[in-house]
Amino acid sequence: MAKEKNIYLKLFLSTFYLSAFTFGGGYVIVPLMKKKFVEDLKWIDEKEMLDLVAIGQSAPGLIAVNTSILVGYQVAGIKGAMCSISGTVLPPLITITIVSFFYNILKENIFVNSALQGMQSGVAAVICYAVYKMAKDVLKEKRIEPLIIMIIAFVSAYFFKVNVALVIIIAALYGVVKK
Repeated sequence: MAKEKNIYLKLFLSTFYLSAFTFGGGYVIVPLMKKKFVEDLKWIDEKEMLDLVAIGQSAPGLIAVNTSILVGYQVAGIKGAMCSISGTVLPPLITITIVSFFYNILKENIFVNSALQGMQSGVAAVICYAVYKMAKDVLKEKRIEPLIIMIIAFVSAYFFKVNVALVIIIAALYGVVKK
């Protein structure tokens, strides 16, 4: 029983820490979740994590929150999902609540604006890294079909401005029909 409670606490603290010290949204936190739950804790394997990220991305809502729910559920069922979602949403909730009290003072502050601009560059780099890692994982399989799907999805979304949700749904349907 103590071990069971420990997993819930570890899920909560892990997602709380990741959420509290990650700036830039879901595409930034997802690779960190992968490192924590796949590489460090070894609770799930890499392919399973990629599947959970794909589901989290295609479901309505925020990718970090959706993926956190899925990871928590996969590791420890409903209670695990509740622990991981609590850990994921509490830091931004606390931060936004505090910032909202001081918004009028902070919105004109040159130091705050400069810091936010600097963070944008860092966030862009982390997102590029996440895309690189996910693409590398697809290429690692050395199968042509996932590569073609990845290229078509990118071209559709980037050049033809097809809604990303539609691209994901079509790719998912293709995967279901193919099987």
